[in-house]
Amino acid sequence: MSEKTAEYLEKFPSFLQSLGEDAAALGNLVETDAMPEVGRQILAGGLNYLFRSLDLIPDGIDDIGLLDDAFVLRVASEQAMTQGVTGLAPEQLRTLNRLAEDMDVIGAFLGEHLPRMEAYVSKLKVSSARGRAALDIVQDKAVRDDFLGDIRAFAQGYRAPRFAREDKTLVKLRAFFEAKLPKLG
Repeated sequence: MSEKTAEYLEKFPSFLQSLGEDAAALGNLVETDAMPEVGRQILAGGLNYLFRSLDLIPDGIDDIGLLDDAFVLRVASEQAMTQGVTGLAPEQLRTLNRLAEDMDVIGAFLGEHLPRMEAYVSKLKVSSARGRAALDIVQDKAVRDDFLGDIRAFAQGYRAPRFAREDKTLVKLRAFFEAKLPKLG
């Protein structure tokens, strides 16, 4: 087993373990005025991905069904940070930094497909799930309150799936991303 494979098999289960907690923390950022509106839209789009019925990897697939959701939240966190985060509380900034720091391992895993993932996540701010688009979530208090209620319910009810720490799990994960991420251009 290569050193990189061992790193992925160690790191990816932690992504799954913290998914509910990460969603709740990012939900709090969506409602803070300390973050620029575009950054909040990016986070809202990433969080809204949790509720898409057709996502990159169907949620019911053991081991990896929610891992794409965890990847999306990390990419969205990194993208949101580029919009300016100087007014955030220290714990909010720590959350964004922690998630964005995982981009090194995601980038190494996705390799040449990372730009496709980044473009996909960037476009989530204009897509909808459960009839809600990111712009509506950020600008309409009633829509935002409903959305944040769904995020809190997700976070409270979330139970991390088992992750098989086997090479074939990574092969399956990579195959889904290669096949499902939209081509650039």
